[in-house]
Amino acid sequence: MVTNVATALIGMGDMWIVGQLGDAPTQGAVDVGAKLFAALFTVMNFLKTGTTGLVAQAGTRQGSQAQAEVLLKGLAVGLSIAAAMLLLKPVLLPLLLDALGADARVRTAAVIYADIRYWSAPAVMANFALVGFLVGRRQMRAVLAIEVAYNLLNVALGLWLALGLDWGIAGIGWSSFIAEFAKLAVTAALILRIAGGDLGAALRMRSGITWRALGPFLAVNRDLFLRTVVLMVAIAALTRLGAERGPVVLAANGIVYQIFILSALLLDGFENAAQVLNGERAGAEDRDGFRAYVGAILWRCFGLACLVAVAFALFGTAITDSFAATPEVAAEARRLWPWIVALPLAGFAGFVLDGVFVGASWTRALLLSMAGAVAGYGVLLWLTWPLGNHGLWLSFCVFLVLRAVLQLAMMPRLLRRSFA
Repeated sequence: MVTNVATALIGMGDMWIVGQLGDAPTQGAVDVGAKLFAALFTVMNFLKTGTTGLVAQAGTRQGSQAQAEVLLKGLAVGLSIAAAMLLLKPVLLPLLLDALGADARVRTAAVIYADIRYWSAPAVMANFALVGFLVGRRQMRAVLAIEVAYNLLNVALGLWLALGLDWGIAGIGWSSFIAEFAKLAVTAALILRIAGGDLGAALRMRSGITWRALGPFLAVNRDLFLRTVVLMVAIAALTRLGAERGPVVLAANGIVYQIFILSALLLDGFENAAQVLNGERAGAEDRDGFRAYVGAILWRCFGLACLVAVAFALFGTAITDSFAATPEVAAEARRLWPWIVALPLAGFAGFVLDGVFVGASWTRALLLSMAGAVAGYGVLLWLTWPLGNHGLWLSFCVFLVLRAVLQLAMMPRLLRRSFA
C-alpha cells in the first residue's frame, strides 16, 4: 500500500506544481497529458500485472529459473512494444490528443508536455516487467524503496525545472522523463544482483523466449491489454466529457481524478497481494486456500476503503483547494466533494477481484467483465447527461460497482473449472 501511494505522487506532484503557475488552461493541459499517458503507457500495465501473476505461479510450480524466464518474456515483449510506439509517434500522439479533446490553449500546452514525456516509452515498458517480477517474488520492500526514490526525484526535478528555472509545463515533462530512466537503471541493477544467476541460465537455454514459449505469456497479456484498453476508454470519456464543459470543469475533474487515483493506488495494495497470494495458491492447485484469500483480502480492503472515505469526508475540500489554480476551479472541485467520498467505497471490490483474476490467469473473464461494465457505463453517461458534472461522476461510480458485480457472478464457474 505504501508503495502504491508513493506511485501516486507523480500525478499528484505534477498537478500541484502546475497549480502554482496560476493558469487554469495549463492545469487542464497537465490533466489531458496525464490521461494521454494513462491511455498510452498505463494501457501497457498488463506487462506488470501479467508478469506478477505468472512469476507467482512459476515460483510454486517450477522454481526461480522459471520465474527468470517469465521476466525475459516480459522484457522482450515490452521493448518490442516501445520500439513500435516510437515508430508510430508522428501518427499516434496527435490522434490521442484529438481523442481527448481540449480547447486551443489547453492543447498547445499539452503538446509540449506530451512530446517530451513520450520518449520515456522504452524505460516505462522495461520497468513494468522488472517491477512485476519483483512483486511476484514478494520483494515489496525493494519496490517500495525504488518507487519512493523515483517519485521524490520526479517531484524535486519538477520543482526545479518548472518553477526554479521557469521552464513551465516543459519542465514537468522533462522531470518525468529523467526520473523514469533513473528508475530503470536502479531496478535493473537490483534484479541482476538478486537473480543474475537465474537470468543467465535462462538466457543460455533460450527456451523461454521462443515463439512457442511466448504463446501462453502473450495470450494472458493480450487479454489484459484489451481489458486495459477498455478501461482507458472509460477514463478518456471522463476527460472528454469534462473538456466539453470548459477548462474550469476540466481542471476540477482532473483534481478529483488524481485524488481517486491516490485512493485507488492505496487500495491496490490489496490487489497486488491478491495477484501474488492467489497466484501462488493457483500454482499449488489449492482451492481452499485460494477461496480463503479472496474473502480475507476483500474484507480488509473494505475496512481500509471506509477509513479512506472518512478521511476524504473530513479533509477532501482542503485537499482540492490546495491543488486548484484559480478560485473558480476550487469552487467547482468543492461541488464534487460527495463523489470524492464515494469513490473508494465504489471501487474497492473491483480492485481486489482484479488481483484475484490476474493471479489465477482468468484474464479472458476479466476482459469480459470490464467490457460489460463499460457498456453499462456508456448507457449511464447518456442517461445522466442532464445532471451535468454530477451525472458524469455518478456514472463513473456505478461503473466501478458494476465491474465487481460481474466478476463475482463469474467466479463460481471459474473456480469449478480451475480447481476440478
